[in-house]
Amino acid sequence: MTLRRALGASDLSVHPLALGGNVFGWTADRDQSFAVLDAYTAAGGNFIDTADAYSHWVQGNQGGESETVIGQWLAARGNRDDVVIATKAGAQPGFKGLGAATIKGAAEESLRRLGTDHIDLYYTHYDDPSVPVEEFLGALDELVRAGKVRAIAASNISPERLREALEVSDREGLARYVALQPHYNLVSRDTYEGPLLDVARDHGLAAVPYYGLASGFLTGKYRPGTAVDSARAQGAAQHLESERGRKVLAALDEVAAARGAEVASVALAWLAARPTVVAPIASARTVEQLPALIAGVELGLTDAELALLTAASD
Repeated sequence: MTLRRALGASDLSVHPLALGGNVFGWTADRDQSFAVLDAYTAAGGNFIDTADAYSHWVQGNQGGESETVIGQWLAARGNRDDVVIATKAGAQPGFKGLGAATIKGAAEESLRRLGTDHIDLYYTHYDDPSVPVEEFLGALDELVRAGKVRAIAASNISPERLREALEVSDREGLARYVALQPHYNLVSRDTYEGPLLDVARDHGLAAVPYYGLASGFLTGKYRPGTAVDSARAQGAAQHLESERGRKVLAALDEVAAARGAEVASVALAWLAARPTVVAPIASARTVEQLPALIAGVELGLTDAELALLTAASD
């Protein structure tokens, strides 16, 4: 039976693991990306997360490379109606910020690269305090009314701005955020827990956390004295220097051994069980990395296992 969860107040129904598209066109080439996307959907997945900014940080890239690969895959497979595509606006070098014209122009470019007539879930990638919420919500509302976007969401936003945006949507009858994409994992809890989580819970938003595996640290492959060949190795390895990081790894090892599961699976299972979380995001550069991610949202940890992990990460 294929797992599906309702995404907040939207009519979108998503697999409880969102496949991160940040690696497509970056550390995974077209063929590798197609293979990962095929394996993910074959395993029942239907929720693909990308952004127009991916991967502008690579020399020679402009941003939009991930969307282009996903668009080519959708065209090749003819499966657009079977998947939920989430992308983001506001951080692509050619369309920076959340001005109304910028959002609408960015959306057209994303639609073109994805080869589709609609975006299922459209995020404001980063808040832009220089733009009143009424302006960017108005632009997003136009896209929804035109059928170019089905639902909207926010990422990298303060609890105060998020609450303001939700109140303006309600007051003005504009499209309303249904989901939130926070930075959240076992070694980074205060990036979501607290006022931001409170706003999400109080307003019925679905959380779709990014960095669910802390750039790979929570896969367990980073150990003292071990070198890892990864574009994100430096960021992940820094967690080994903290007491929390070491305690979390020890707790993950204990639960993984008891359950006969991968460390990454246990880390994602903890995240998937947290309040408001509907689907953690995790990316796979190769097909071999995917089974542990899928297993994580199917694992179902006991209360005792969840408590052990939570205590280790406090």
